[in-house]
Amino acid sequence: MELIHHLALGFEVALSAQNLAYAFVGVLLGTLIGVLPGLGPVATIAMLLPGIYTLDATPALIMLAGIYYGAQYGGSTTAILINVPGESSSVVTAIDGYQMARQGRAGAALAAAGIGSFVAGCVGTVVIAAFAAPLTALAFQFGPAEYFSLMVLGLIGAVVLASGSLVKAVAMIVLGLLLGQVNTDVISGVQRYGFGLPELSDGIGFVAIAMGVFGFGEIIATLGRPAEHREVFTKSVTGLWPTRDDFRRAWPAVLRGTGLGAILGVLPGGGALLSSFASYSVEKKMRLAPGERPFGQGNIRGVAGPESANNAGAQTSFIPMLTLGIPPNAVMALIIGAMTIKGIQPGPQVMANDPELFWGLIASMWVGNDLPLIGIWIRLLTVPYRFLFPAIVAFCCIGLYTLNNSVFDVYMGALFAFVGYLFHKLGCEPAPLLLGFILGPMMEENLRRALLISRGDWGTFVSRPLSAGLLAAAALLVVVVMLPSIRSKRQVAFQEE
Repeated sequence: MELIHHLALGFEVALSAQNLAYAFVGVLLGTLIGVLPGLGPVATIAMLLPGIYTLDATPALIMLAGIYYGAQYGGSTTAILINVPGESSSVVTAIDGYQMARQGRAGAALAAAGIGSFVAGCVGTVVIAAFAAPLTALAFQFGPAEYFSLMVLGLIGAVVLASGSLVKAVAMIVLGLLLGQVNTDVISGVQRYGFGLPELSDGIGFVAIAMGVFGFGEIIATLGRPAEHREVFTKSVTGLWPTRDDFRRAWPAVLRGTGLGAILGVLPGGGALLSSFASYSVEKKMRLAPGERPFGQGNIRGVAGPESANNAGAQTSFIPMLTLGIPPNAVMALIIGAMTIKGIQPGPQVMANDPELFWGLIASMWVGNDLPLIGIWIRLLTVPYRFLFPAIVAFCCIGLYTLNNSVFDVYMGALFAFVGYLFHKLGCEPAPLLLGFILGPMMEENLRRALLISRGDWGTFVSRPLSAGLLAAAALLVVVVMLPSIRSKRQVAFQEE
């Protein structure tokens, strides 16, 4: 009864005209910046922080939260339509979503992503309201050793995720790990592998790699084909809504992805990203139904599952921020900054001292999880390719330049465009590279922390039960993937039509 009373208070706050308007503005702006590669929620919220001085705390935080979870859906739009993930958590969505778009089913893919986002958002809100305290306690069980082991499991899972040769998949992960080492060492302060370039002191930008490998690389590969064989899927855009068969196959993936995201989203350091990769790995382990497309060739489960997972993860990432004042990612850190600007002390006392703010913010997530206008984005497909690809190139270059107001990022995007074209010619799947690039620095940091805490004892990774369990799961996954029967089935599953 107490929970119902709190939610009633929250909806009373969230459904006021002012807060409803700010929730709509936040979600709309979030979806738009998710569609625009290079302008993510972190940059947008950072730019809007000075503007919240004139707002009350509740509408200001409702708008900032709407930007965050709106961007999670918006990032899938460009991933599906033009194979450019707007957000890092949309990398997996591009694998099958873009293939569906090439087959004229972009509408069904966007609808599956939207429905999965809506369901996961609603469930994630329920989880926040009912299970905030227990899930936060679970997050406290993770120390540096557990995080390192979890990321090892994630990288091993990426080998299963990648299509094609296992050797190529491992090589892509290793390349991603190496690219992730281009930065400044956090302990010694020494620049590593930067060739003396100050622009590389903070590392290679994720957006430059994602746009170059996925966006520019795909454009170059398409222009390399004869005009009559180019992927102009505008001529066969059918099925602007998932079929009954699509719904039947997608809803279990939505539920599985939502459950994974709700749990992993609490973990600091990119729960939405880990959730999407974990969901895709789980779906690929499920048996294909008769007549179902293989993964990597337009399977709707490869869109619905990861999109549900990353949206549920985005919602539950609010739990440690709201209950303990601990930001699990950069966006939550900015929102904590916004709370401080408004004179609110983040932490457990927020629930008691500012119940209208706490429950109003939670209820606004329900209000903000509205299904997007899919038809607007489908109109992008009516543009002829000879006009579309220059627009995509200009669009990506503008996004790259706005990262740091520097042409260096544009040059990096051009460099990785060439790399992406090589990957296309060599038949290498770039998604594991991006996962290795993102997780590499986090793995290194947690490895060094764990060894510092244990005074150089490598046994700490197997002496802690949770860490040992994660490493055992990773080792078991390696054994399973290397079994001859599994390898042969995997090769059959990834054969081109």
